Amino acid sequence: MGKATGFLEYERADDPVRREAERVKDFKEFHGNMSLDERRKQAARCMDCGVPFCQAGVMISGMASGCPLHNLVPETNDLVYMGKLSEAYRRLSMTHPFPEFTSRVCPALCEAACTCGLHGLPVGTKENEKAIIEYAFSNELVKESAPAERTGKRIAIIGSGPSGLSAAKYLNTRGHEVTVYERRDRVGGLLRYGIPNMKLDKALIDRRITLLKAAGVKFIVNTDVGRDIKASKLKKEYDAVILACGASNPRDINAPGRDAEGIYFAVDFLSRVTKSLLDSGFKDYPYELVKDKNVIVIGGGDTGNDCVGTCIRLQAKSVTQLEMMPKPAQTRLPSNPWPEWPKILKVDYGQEEAIWKFGSDPRVYQTTVKEFVKDKKGRLKAVVLVQLEAKKDEKTGRMNMLPVLGSEKQVPCEVVLIAAGFLGSEKYVTDDFKVEIDGRTNVKTEAGRYLTSVENVYTAGDMHRGQSLVVWALSEGRAVAGEVDKALMGY
Repeated sequence: MGKATGFLEYERADDPVRREAERVKDFKEFHGNMSLDERRKQAARCMDCGVPFCQAGVMISGMASGCPLHNLVPETNDLVYMGKLSEAYRRLSMTHPFPEFTSRVCPALCEAACTCGLHGLPVGTKENEKAIIEYAFSNELVKESAPAERTGKRIAIIGSGPSGLSAAKYLNTRGHEVTVYERRDRVGGLLRYGIPNMKLDKALIDRRITLLKAAGVKFIVNTDVGRDIKASKLKKEYDAVILACGASNPRDINAPGRDAEGIYFAVDFLSRVTKSLLDSGFKDYPYELVKDKNVIVIGGGDTGNDCVGTCIRLQAKSVTQLEMMPKPAQTRLPSNPWPEWPKILKVDYGQEEAIWKFGSDPRVYQTTVKEFVKDKKGRLKAVVLVQLEAKKDEKTGRMNMLPVLGSEKQVPCEVVLIAAGFLGSEKYVTDDFKVEIDGRTNVKTEAGRYLTSVENVYTAGDMHRGQSLVVWALSEGRAVAGEVDKALMGY
């Protein structure tokens, strides 16, 4: 696969990016594209390794190793190396519903499990896939064809995020009539409002939705299932219902002063920014949210990083990102061998921009907020930070991060963004459908299945597995589509 000696001849190179000084002035995507000749060299680095962990998609030590979609990675890389991008697209589309999304927002589980990464830098599979799908769109190869015949079966999908869209695509292809319900004003769910435009241009979502609509998928927006329309009505009108509402119940920070004005959940903040941009045709930048203010982001994950990048674009005075856990190692520890997911320090685009603007990494480790301090009008004016240390619970044996006595420090802060993850599905939806949930409030199913405790009601994505990656949502959307199709058709 690829060129037998390619990984020895060519160093890894990534697509060009716009300089921080330029890209922080707007919300446009900042990653460019290298030439096809250079891209072929990158694909040539894919070695005939014999056991391609990159496409395994298995759990090792509780972490995913390789692509959950089981993309045929060495084969697509080989086709890119040979310059056969049309064939590469056909091969990629056998397993992947929407490469244009994951090639921009996925942390590249395939690359983390790449054999080249054992002793060097992995193959740039993620950007290879981006080159493939953009070539396919540019050359009108991407089709969402309406089926020749319809089965007469009707399916409702609740939620238009990655799992809902994935299920809709496959079920429509099989000839079923698919209707997708979305509570927001635009289709896309997490892709639309949870990820900033500079990371995933919303025009890419519209491009795909246009194709799905033309193929017969129906979308109903501004309809909150469980409130605007009841589960009982949907169960009567449709042969099957798929709950793909995401893990949209954010984890809160319960500290004194939590009711202060100026504290927002991260996804609510990101959604507000994106909606302002979309409604105004990218003319209205909502500077009033954070301009000239000291911002603290609670959470060190992808969403926290997106908040950092967004606040810099909205001209925040300062941005600090709090992480409860210790700072990761620079390289793999012996306890974290390949092909496990590498638990190492990564610097994402938001941190890069903060370093450029403020002169240092915005992340502060082993720290959290102990108290929110309000002024006389109830507005946030400062936070009390406290350092944390790991201590072992003698009863359970688990390590817990506990406050260090006397380490409190008050710092000025007018805006706090809580990016501390999600607790699972929202109660009003699960109550209305009367589906059973597990201890983490995820909708419960048998292992490896997607049928809920209620007849003809299925679930997929974050609502099923908990907060996770877009690629896992796409994988579950495909899997639930298969289960629903078999249940309806008998094969």
